[in-house]
Amino acid sequence: MVNSTQVSYFTLSVYFHTGVFKYLYFLMILALYVCIIGANVLLIVVICVNRSLHEPMYLFLCSLFVNELYGSTGLFPFLLLQILSDIHTVSAPLCFLQVFSVYSYVCVEFLTLAVMSYDRYLAICHPLQYNTYMTSNKASFLVAVSWLFPFLSIVVLIFLTASLQLCGNIINTVYCGNYSIVKLACSDTRVNNIYGLFYTVISIIIPLLLILYTYMRILRVCFSGSKQTRQKAVSTCTPHLASLLNFSFGVLFEILQSRFDMSSVPNMLRILLSLYFLTCQPLFTPVLYGLKMSKIRSICKRVLCGEV
Repeated sequence: MVNSTQVSYFTLSVYFHTGVFKYLYFLMILALYVCIIGANVLLIVVICVNRSLHEPMYLFLCSLFVNELYGSTGLFPFLLLQILSDIHTVSAPLCFLQVFSVYSYVCVEFLTLAVMSYDRYLAICHPLQYNTYMTSNKASFLVAVSWLFPFLSIVVLIFLTASLQLCGNIINTVYCGNYSIVKLACSDTRVNNIYGLFYTVISIIIPLLLILYTYMRILRVCFSGSKQTRQKAVSTCTPHLASLLNFSFGVLFEILQSRFDMSSVPNMLRILLSLYFLTCQPLFTPVLYGLKMSKIRSICKRVLCGEV
């Protein structure tokens, strides 16, 4: 048996030799990363400097955009380095740091989307009491919980994984995943599996159930309300639902791929789908909200045109 503290590096076996095309892949991924940074930073600045956007809904959006920057930064620099390198290895501390970044990003994303659905529920189903129920202090508290809880829960997850005895150091993914490391263990992993199930329920299942419940209530109000109420619900809820479905699809595939045999799926397709929620979501979210929400769209136009 090899103790986990003796494993100084992990080898990522999925990468393949691309020859001269690696520079093309590097430029494509770099361009995508620059677009993600530009789109999210623009919307964060727009929300922060405009007083008219200092409302709970836009505070939650700002938290979502910050998380997109955080999650993509946990992957893209690492991915760019691996593409240029001929030896696809990563040190153990850096690997666990990436696990922390990716997993906390996922948890923050789901919790923030759940908080946003609760906010839309109050705005549509209880419009007269909205300002009473959703105060600025309560909104700030919800944002803080959406970030602090994932960080604390991931620390425990990584501590349990780092305590395992490993019998190998080859990871069959393009980035470090917690379950990929756990599968290398030659010691008892029951505690890791139980905590992993608890983490999945808290960070994914419960937020999804909360979102489902709030949108059932919203749809009920829409069907029994006026045409204006339905239009308001559609305009404010469509970006949120589209973002949720897009992110859930990517995360679901990654969960299935890490736990079941996906050898029947072409290797390149598996790589692209495993990176989907870490590459497309950070770009999809700001573009979706920037185009769909008229208030943000109009202010972005003024900023880009140089108007004060």
